[in-house]
Amino acid sequence: MNVNDSIAAIVSAQQRYFRQNITREVDFRLQQLTKLRQVLIARELEIVEALRKDLNKSEQEAYTTEIGMVYKELSFIIKNLKRWAKPKRVRTALTHIGSKSMVYTEPYGNVLIIAPWNYPWQLAISPLIGALAAGNTAIVKPSELTPCVSKLITAIIEETFEPQYVASVEGGPEVSESLLNQRMDYIFFTGSTKVGRIVMETASKQLTPVTLELGGKSPCIVHEDAPLALAASRIAFGKYTNAGQTCVAPDYILVHSKVKESFIAHLKTAITSFYGENPLINPDYGRIVSEKHFERLTGFLNNGTLRHGGNTSRERLLIEPTVLDDITWEMPVMEEEIFGPLCPILTYENIHEAVQAINARPKPLALYLFTENEDVQDYVLSSVSFGGGCVNDTLMHLATPYLPFGGVGESGMGSYHGEHSFHTFSHRKSVLKQTNRFDFKFRYPSKNGLAILKKFMKP
Repeated sequence: MNVNDSIAAIVSAQQRYFRQNITREVDFRLQQLTKLRQVLIARELEIVEALRKDLNKSEQEAYTTEIGMVYKELSFIIKNLKRWAKPKRVRTALTHIGSKSMVYTEPYGNVLIIAPWNYPWQLAISPLIGALAAGNTAIVKPSELTPCVSKLITAIIEETFEPQYVASVEGGPEVSESLLNQRMDYIFFTGSTKVGRIVMETASKQLTPVTLELGGKSPCIVHEDAPLALAASRIAFGKYTNAGQTCVAPDYILVHSKVKESFIAHLKTAITSFYGENPLINPDYGRIVSEKHFERLTGFLNNGTLRHGGNTSRERLLIEPTVLDDITWEMPVMEEEIFGPLCPILTYENIHEAVQAINARPKPLALYLFTENEDVQDYVLSSVSFGGGCVNDTLMHLATPYLPFGGVGESGMGSYHGEHSFHTFSHRKSVLKQTNRFDFKFRYPSKNGLAILKKFMKP
């Protein structure tokens, strides 16, 4: 059986299973999510080991950015699922007196989840949790660029679920293409904007709804009143975690010209504090995922002026946390999302200039603003469109299940996390339950019907 036939068989089996209505039962969903949590806890050390092998993630980083976030998502959804899944009664219009208006949430059916390589565990399992909580069957396509995590995801899914309910399909772009050509009920994709366009185009041929979690050049503004030492530490954390291979990492820094030199000094201090004088020998510093990505990133090292870092190890696919100064918008490093440990520094004279520069480019996935001036905060937040972000921090908006996470424009569409995951993978079905105790005759064709309708529906 070739790969296309094998994938088609999995999809067909899941569609048949979904039609049995087993997954619609909330108790069944809770049983499956609880079982998944038990398996994940039992195999936690294997997850840590796989992340270390693929990306050299330390145990602390693996737990903070991948494992712990999945646990939190699971616990939060298990705790609240019964309440979310209940039909909701909404208000009834005056024209519908006697009736009852309800909203039911129902699963889409068969969901395809295509996961990326940068957070290969969290960005595969977290959307899977949402899909199962909503009552769907699911196929997960892990990234081939992180083979150890991909293999482990498949093993855990096969241990936990029957393939007609949840399956993992490994492979390269040809496997993704075959999966996308199947008739799915929903597609959840995390990856680049370039591939996101392909996913959306393919889905549109069958009118399949999609969530696209993409990326872009997420700006970080450091205003003149920012607490520079604290800001530098939080920015270094956000920029260099996972060697900068984070979709919501601060892509570049827009710092007020008055504090640029002081900020760079604090940033260098923070980098050294986190990763040592020689990060290339730090056993817990992250690795670039592939030679192709390494070559692309090292091509940016001659942009501007090197202020910190810049050393590399081609053999081990390592690039030091790097700071580039004297950067202009026309340089190659500013033409695309960096997705690596290179931090370009640009300056501005007033906050309006910074906002104009950001708005002249595609809408970013994240924005970070460091200032204690509430007027500046209000101005930036009301003037710039972006997926989500933080004031006086980086990355941390992802770590709460109460905030939706997603992009806008070229940085994506749709959102998830917590209850937002449940609704992303659910169709909200409107139902009007009409009374039979009486009937409004004026709605039918009659002499006086129009006059009465105009009274009820006047502008």
